[in-house]
Amino acid sequence: MSTDERAPLRRDEPTGPASAGAGWGSDVLAEMLRRLGLPYLALNPGASYRGLHDSLVNHLGNAAPQMLLCLHEESAVALAHGYAKASDRPMGAVLHSNVGLMHASMSVFNAWCDRVPMLLLGATGPWDAAKRRPWIDWIHTCSDQGALVRDYTKWDNQPASVPAACEALMRAMQLTQTAPRAPTYVNLDAALQEARLDAVPALPDPARHAPPPAVAPAAEALEAALALLRGAQRPVLLAGRCSRSAQGWRERVALAEALNARVLTDQKMAAAFPTDHPLHAGPPGNFLSPESTAALREADVVLALDWTDTAGTLRQAWGDAPVDAKVIHVSPDAHLHRGWSHDYQALPPADVYLLCEPDAVVPLLLPRLPAPTRPPPHRAPYQEPQALGDVVSLRALAVAFNEAAAGQPVCLTRVPLGWHGSYRHFRDPLDYLGLEGGGGVGAGPGLTIGAALALRDSGRLPVAIMGDGDFLMGVTALWTACHYGIPCLMLVANNRSFFNDEMHQERVAKERGRPVENKWIGQRIDEPDIDLAAMARAQGAHGIGPVTDVAQLRQAVAEGLQAVRDGRVVVVDVRVQPGYDANPSGPASQKR
Repeated sequence: MSTDERAPLRRDEPTGPASAGAGWGSDVLAEMLRRLGLPYLALNPGASYRGLHDSLVNHLGNAAPQMLLCLHEESAVALAHGYAKASDRPMGAVLHSNVGLMHASMSVFNAWCDRVPMLLLGATGPWDAAKRRPWIDWIHTCSDQGALVRDYTKWDNQPASVPAACEALMRAMQLTQTAPRAPTYVNLDAALQEARLDAVPALPDPARHAPPPAVAPAAEALEAALALLRGAQRPVLLAGRCSRSAQGWRERVALAEALNARVLTDQKMAAAFPTDHPLHAGPPGNFLSPESTAALREADVVLALDWTDTAGTLRQAWGDAPVDAKVIHVSPDAHLHRGWSHDYQALPPADVYLLCEPDAVVPLLLPRLPAPTRPPPHRAPYQEPQALGDVVSLRALAVAFNEAAAGQPVCLTRVPLGWHGSYRHFRDPLDYLGLEGGGGVGAGPGLTIGAALALRDSGRLPVAIMGDGDFLMGVTALWTACHYGIPCLMLVANNRSFFNDEMHQERVAKERGRPVENKWIGQRIDEPDIDLAAMARAQGAHGIGPVTDVAQLRQAVAEGLQAVRDGRVVVVDVRVQPGYDANPSGPASQKR
């Protein structure tokens, strides 16, 4: 099925015409959401926002924004997160009172750490205690509900009137789209939603409250950066958080070629530079590969483009020795720093500090640098693995996927911890979307479905390769994809274990002289075995597997890709051999 032939996104259509006038507080709020251009609201229903829910259905007709029903709040936020990762645009998620917000908090933290835009709508109350129903309204009301997520949202508000709520929604949308991007949260009093209006307030024009253009660097700082780059003999470019813009991608390539700079990318972040380019130094990973470490250690100037952990990366290359390279640090992230979460990482040295986004700096640098006087070095890019091997491993899964997807536009929405950066090349900003940001297991299914929603008209096939723990924690997100018709493929590298923690237990046992053979206890997911394909089929998806031998693997992956092209949601249960079959470029992650 081609993109043009794809079935439209399912929309549950209300009976009867939409209400003619905005007679209730929530009607005005719903109209404000429409004016703000939010395409979708992912939600799990709850009585605290029953007024808004009614207005979305019976006043707006469940369109612009359209509601997307999810079976868990964590999936609703993960879906909005994946949409933003693929599109660079926010969508909304609605969370029921304090309990729904607590359910969603892990996904909110992921989105915060991943620096993506998102509008979160909450509800409480009624705040006026005299209007509360016995028991239930009391346990669903907090003195300061925003405090539950305030340390990992950019801004929150609980407006006390309909006009104030309209302004809060506009401010939240403006702030979430202003760099550095992060979720914003607006908490709507149930009584405010359900209030009958004597007069409908005039709605403000969102165009007059749009986010500002990207901030440009200070002229003197830009001149200082140019002076360092012009004099560099062995520059290294760290391509970090960048937009999905094709123009930005081309400009980064042109900058690297103008400088003849080696380039490093990070598996935690989305594709930012072609990994098969001769200037790409080594396979991306969650930690530096030996090739990348060597390239960085030789650098005389390091240009860090919103790199997630510049200080930690420099420490991997230089150890405890002073960093003798000059560092140009480009990032707006300091505007988001807080004391509660340390996701800002260690404080990096910076000889020149440009407090803005990479996409605002690179176009200013390019015209001021001399044209390349020599072509990039003819280094052969690292090779993707070619042979399946004799066992079903993560590497074999990568080979089978690369073969089946050859020549097709694919967006890899995530990879598991054991994935080695050499397994697949990325040649486009939508080839790979990075990890989940905050290390929260269970994000994979929701992120993938949200990305697939954003990519519906792009011609790209959204594919996730994820671990079984990630899949199992977020599995109910599949129902949302099946119900609304959001095709995507999930290849589950199922080692029947929280294997990363087995590796941690092995290290501890060796350090303490205790039996390594016990590392599996409290980690293995078996006895009884879980049929992941059956869990997918139970929700309406096409389930394949379990795939237990190499002979099945090619056929299963090819069948899965074809089913996605036919408009299906697909899960392939691939029983991979426990263990890392290639060095994942560094110590085991601290996440589960």
